[in-house]
Amino acid sequence: MDIQIIEHIKEKLQVVIKCRQIDDEIMRLKYHIEMFDKKLQAKKDNERCFVNLSDVMYFESVDNHTFLYTKDDVMEIKQRLYELEIILSDKDFIRISKSQIININKVKSLRPEINRTILATMCNGEQLFISRKYVPAIRSLLSI
Repeated sequence: MDIQIIEHIKEKLQVVIKCRQIDDEIMRLKYHIEMFDKKLQAKKDNERCFVNLSDVMYFESVDNHTFLYTKDDVMEIKQRLYELEIILSDKDFIRISKSQIININKVKSLRPEINRTILATMCNGEQLFISRKYVPAIRSLLSI
């Protein structure tokens, strides 16, 4: 990995990825670089906050309100789940039910259940069920 200092460059930062071919891993790397400082605006206790996407464990829709969950906080955001699906990477965030989208990077373990759902244990110990409708997408994403 090389880092070069170029004083006459117009942008503050320019990243060039050199590869033999563009595949899913390269596209995921590109997404992570583009989203490096991407933040979502959220509200907690009538105060506006900015949350890094990488800190989000999952999103949930409850009674026409959308919430984002981090390891320690719950905050409300203005976007709806369908809007989040458009702006989030489908390699990192995936819908697991009609009302939830999880950050796959925050999943600690997955356990199949008798009723063909999957129990996802998040890195903070919280457990979420992946409904049967979304199990094939999870299996495909994780190649399981």
